[in-house]
Amino acid sequence: MTAQHLRILTPPLRPVPPFDFGQSLRFLGDFAPTDGEQQLGAQTLTKAVRVQGQTIGFSLRATGSKLAPELTCELFADQALNPQTEEAVYDRARFFLSLGDDLTPFYALAEHDAPFRKVVEQLSGYHQVKFLTPFENACWAVLTQRTSGSPARVMKRKLVETYGGSVPSGSGPLWAFPEPADLGRVSAEELGMMVGNSRKGEYLAAAVQAFGQINEDWLRQAPYDEVETWLRGIHGIGAWSATFVLLRGLGRMEKAPFDDPDSRFTEEVMKAAARVYGPLSFGAFQAHARRYGDWQGYWAHYLRAAETGKSVE
Repeated sequence: MTAQHLRILTPPLRPVPPFDFGQSLRFLGDFAPTDGEQQLGAQTLTKAVRVQGQTIGFSLRATGSKLAPELTCELFADQALNPQTEEAVYDRARFFLSLGDDLTPFYALAEHDAPFRKVVEQLSGYHQVKFLTPFENACWAVLTQRTSGSPARVMKRKLVETYGGSVPSGSGPLWAFPEPADLGRVSAEELGMMVGNSRKGEYLAAAVQAFGQINEDWLRQAPYDEVETWLRGIHGIGAWSATFVLLRGLGRMEKAPFDDPDSRFTEEVMKAAARVYGPLSFGAFQAHARRYGDWQGYWAHYLRAAETGKSVE
């Protein structure tokens, strides 16, 4: 039985409104770290994920409106799926597209910020699109250390095609990034040879070991500082990489570390903020960020996502 024949229609996904699937698709179309790893249509997304050693495709289609959003969800695979696996993919799709995020309080704060209100108008209904898994995000952080995006994508593709999996689709195979278990028996030396960098091999092996031993629910729900400390304890994951995974792999938007003006994260967001607010001192930048309280992460992400031609890592 082929993947084209084994298809399962799940209950529809119902995002918290306002939600505009078109915004999600536009973001993915410009998102360099996953370029070519999904199929995008006018109101459709098809992608693959690894779950418990099996590669499963999921196809989403928008059928509702911004204020009454709904996505049909169809799963496809080359072997039978048990209910637990179906639920895991369903949950992954919801988490990937941040469908449970209620942006109403964030938008209410923006009403009192005239320059940023224009950003919200541009991105209205956009829920953050994360990396599909925090493990993939952590590996991407390692691959991009002192390496530009294009060579890093080549490294990532080698990892996917060697250790991940694929399912056929009408437009060719859909590849899924490996799970930690897929790499559990792969040595740091082998990983280093695969990506052409022994140090990155050591860092990737450390991420494999760490994420293979942790429950993702804990990463999503535990206190922010505890999760940050855990991430910083992984060999090769520094301050910027930890913040990157917290925001873009776990959706932990309640805190953004803007204490150090020289940190890479702060510098990137300050550049984006200057395009909206004009030149800012570090103190003025911090004041704008504080205005958003637990929504600072979303404020920072919207600033970067609104940059013309900018692929937001």
